[in-house]
Amino acid sequence: MLPDYIAKAVPNPASNRAPWYKNTAPSYAGVFLWVVFYMEIARGTLDRAGVGLCLAALVVAGLLSYFLFYRAPAMLGMQTGYPLYVVGSSTFGTTGGYLMPGLLMGALQAGWVSVNIFVSTTFIFNGLGSKAGPGTLPFAVVAILWGYGMSYVGVKGIKYVARFATYLSLIPLLMLILVFFRTAGGIGRYQPPDPQPYIGFMLLLQIVIGFFATAGAAGADFGINSRDRRDVRWGGLVGVTLAILVAGGLPILAVAGAQGLGMTQGYTFDTVITGTGGVLATVMFFLFAIASIAPACFSAFIAGNSFATMLPGVSRMASTMAAATVAVLLAITGVAANLVGLFTIIGASFGPVCGAMLADYLLSGKRWAGPREGINWAGYGAWALGFVVGILPFLPIPPETVSYLQPAALYSFIVGFAVYALLAKAGLEPKPAPFAAKGTAA
Repeated sequence: MLPDYIAKAVPNPASNRAPWYKNTAPSYAGVFLWVVFYMEIARGTLDRAGVGLCLAALVVAGLLSYFLFYRAPAMLGMQTGYPLYVVGSSTFGTTGGYLMPGLLMGALQAGWVSVNIFVSTTFIFNGLGSKAGPGTLPFAVVAILWGYGMSYVGVKGIKYVARFATYLSLIPLLMLILVFFRTAGGIGRYQPPDPQPYIGFMLLLQIVIGFFATAGAAGADFGINSRDRRDVRWGGLVGVTLAILVAGGLPILAVAGAQGLGMTQGYTFDTVITGTGGVLATVMFFLFAIASIAPACFSAFIAGNSFATMLPGVSRMASTMAAATVAVLLAITGVAANLVGLFTIIGASFGPVCGAMLADYLLSGKRWAGPREGINWAGYGAWALGFVVGILPFLPIPPETVSYLQPAALYSFIVGFAVYALLAKAGLEPKPAPFAAKGTAA
């Protein structure tokens, strides 16, 4: 007997698919245009590597994200019409799939909700000219209202948010372009104050890949809307690789330009906004908060969907609000402020998931092998060892040593890939369970 999350799954039929420029590319681009991606992208990178090398790192990170993290899950989604939690049952097993990637995806989405709450609340108070921050009563009140409000909409009104999501993504893009032109005159004057090009380059790879890890695995969910390989390819190259260069490159150039013009001494994007001064800065802070509505609702929706699918006895609203409670507490206490640390945790968690899925995909002849019985120990062994590698930067070791452990998310992916392949060759893959696909996929 297959679990309900597999037995009751129905593939997305070919008639529901659309071209890459109508779904995959704009959806992924919206992920990278979220201010959380680039708010701290220049800190620790631009001050070490300089402008040119940072842009080169973004190109490399975009290609790695496409080829290693996105393509295999997206191809599986396109071929089968099934979402991540179904196609993942090959890599982790029908029983193992409950935890990996099912509940793990839900738990990490709660982390994304916490970051959204923290950043949005901070931007609201920046727009008001207030210094209220984590631990203060005004900050807590706004964070609670934002967190629970967006989570409720994620359960009850996600279809309405989806209608406006693409247009909301245009807001940060326009502001990125505006800030770039306001600061472009200082780019040529900028020189990195702490030249350590290798460390800056590798840290930028970590920031991008760590941020993208869960979205890469969710390529299966994007792939179910793709008609063919061409949609998978172009949706990823434009929505992932190009979007990383644009959404990461413009803020890096803006920070460099602001430094060159003396507008700011900081390396975070919010300090550049503040440096523009006056009404413009106030308006931009509020607009960035408004543009964060869609990511907040989508993260809450994905968290609730993961928990509801894997724990059908718990209502979607109850599980979503439980996740929202954890997220609000992380935001109020300021834990969610450590963006690079969060990216490292997410990369460590989903880097080996993507690595194991790619190994399974290649070993199965670039197709879905079907759900495997019980727990696939090859997948779990790959994840465990990959996760250990991914969290090495959190060990109590000298800071200069930590820098050379990056990009940990990429290393965790490599370990996950290699360990899965070795364990699968050793016979630790269970046999596929009897499964008859419903309907017609691609």
